[in-house]
Amino acid sequence: MNPKVDFYFNKAQKWQEELEQLRLLVLDCGLTEELKWGCPCYTFQQSNIVLIHEFKEYCALLFFKGALLNNADGLLIRQSENVQAARQIRFTHALEIIEQKDILKAYIYEAIEVEKDGLKVELKKTEEFPIPEEFQSKLDKIPALKAAFEALTPGRQRAYILHFSQPKQSKTREARVEKYMLQILNGKGLNDV
Repeated sequence: MNPKVDFYFNKAQKWQEELEQLRLLVLDCGLTEELKWGCPCYTFQQSNIVLIHEFKEYCALLFFKGALLNNADGLLIRQSENVQAARQIRFTHALEIIEQKDILKAYIYEAIEVEKDGLKVELKKTEEFPIPEEFQSKLDKIPALKAAFEALTPGRQRAYILHFSQPKQSKTREARVEKYMLQILNGKGLNDV
């Protein structure tokens, strides 16, 4: 146990017992406990394997390369359609963790093997994400916007494309594009200040 991580478990209100169960389970698999992104992260030879995190409705184990794991038990969940590599196993009661202890350890050991074997998740390239027509129209009409967008890092481009694509209504997509045009022209990402 890493004392730097204790605060995370001590501050937990809703999922305290579940988080403690997960911590003991993961540590029993021989991983190193670290604090990353404000959450307990467990590594093997400095490679991220699994993270423990909590939400309002559940707490979870997040496997960084979960897409490569055998999901015969159907426990691994893709958080959203845009998540490519990571997969979660969610919990709403400590008893679930206790009852599934052996299955959960099997997932962790498989994740360690994936890392040992150097396997990588084939991620979709930014160019493979469809650009919503409302944004494409602006890119076609405003060369400076197109140049500024193309100068952004692939991750920043992808963030904008996904953000602009989310709304169902064209009017909302167009409003989002309008809202962020100046930010793109200034070379900033969606979440840059």
